[in-house]
This record gives sequence, structure tokens and C-alpha cells, in this order.
Amino acid sequence: MPAEILIIEDDPALLRGLKDNFALAGFAVRTAEDGQRGLDTLLAQPPDLLVLDLMLPKVSGYDICQTARARGLTMPIVMLTAKGQEEDIVRGLELGADDYVTKPFGIRELLARVKAFLRRNNTTASAALTFGDFRLDPAAHKLFRADEEIPLTGKEFKLLEFCLARAGRALTRNNILDGVWGGDVFVTDRSVDRCVATLRAKIEADSRSPRFIHTIRDIGYRFEVP
Repeated sequence: MPAEILIIEDDPALLRGLKDNFALAGFAVRTAEDGQRGLDTLLAQPPDLLVLDLMLPKVSGYDICQTARARGLTMPIVMLTAKGQEEDIVRGLELGADDYVTKPFGIRELLARVKAFLRRNNTTASAALTFGDFRLDPAAHKLFRADEEIPLTGKEFKLLEFCLARAGRALTRNNILDGVWGGDVFVTDRSVDRCVATLRAKIEADSRSPRFIHTIRDIGYRFEVP
């Protein structure tokens, strides 16, 4: 049975192009041209993945994203955003979106993101804890490369576990602060950057050209499993 994609976009030409390309790629596609219709469709029959424009009439993409997460819907959400709107991207990610593409974008890029998310959703929990030559053991609270243990601090372990569980997602520094340090602890973005730097030094062959933890300029980080 093909994966089902819901696309909420108010530009008729773009919506038609997206629908045709996703259908051609083998997906079952539903569409909505305004936020209210999109939200109703989403809640009535949740899809496997949501492609969501942020700037929509009637109900904004932010509100749709926030409502979906508040209702316990866990499908990946890929935002469509205008180029250069970093603040909007950060806001969407912090409301529960998983990733974004900026307009104008190539359809191949969007399809690749969508397929990657759907593949990851079908991976087992144990497989999600391996990356490259590494294996993270949550029960033992240890990281191994082959059979060699790689010593991690408590925060480095939590950071790696948090990012690995969300592989492929764009994560803001606030996402990471809340997930790793907790909302009751006062720390700054610098704490995230320092912890990322020390973790990179332990898992990356070249921390200046990382394979796993990628920096997203003005946004945060993305953990990629090659």
C-alpha cells in the first residue's frame, strides 16, 4: 500500500505540480488549498507525512503544526518556507515540524527528504541506534565503535541519543536545550555549540567536515545517518 502524503499549499500552480510529482513517484496524495480545510483533512485522516506551507489563509501553517502535535500526531512534517526567513523556520521547527525546504526548491530535493523520513519511520528502534561504525547502547549508557568503547560525558551521551533518535530532522538549539538539558535548567545556545563540538571530536573523522552532525546556518543542527 503506498504511503499517503497530505500537501497543504495555497498556490494552485505549485500545489498541482507537487501533487503530480508525488503521484508519479508512487505516493497516494491528498491536497488542501487553505489552512482550515487542510487542518480538517489532517485530523480526520492523518497521513503518513505532511508537506505544509507556513503562510496559509484561514489557519496558518504554524497553527496546523502546533495542533497536530498537541493531538498526538507523530507523522513527519516538512515545511515549505520562503527563502531567508530563518525566524519563521525556527518557529516552525520549535512547534514540531521536522524539516523544511525553502522556495524556490527542486522537486527532487523535496522528494528525497520525504522518502528519507518515510524510510526512517519504518526502521526498527535498534537499527536507529547505529550510525556508520558506531553503536549506541542506551541500556549500558555506552557508545562503541566496533568493539571499542568511546568515552562520553553524560551530556554528550544525551545529546547523541537525542539527535540520533531524530536523525534527518532539523533541530534548533532550543529543541536541543529542552531535550538534553531540560526546560528548568538555565543554559545558553553556547552550551549546545560547545557540547556539539566535543561530541564531534569523538565521532567525526574530521570535525571541520562532519559526516554526522551538520550545522544548519542560523537554525541549528541536523544529524545525518549516511
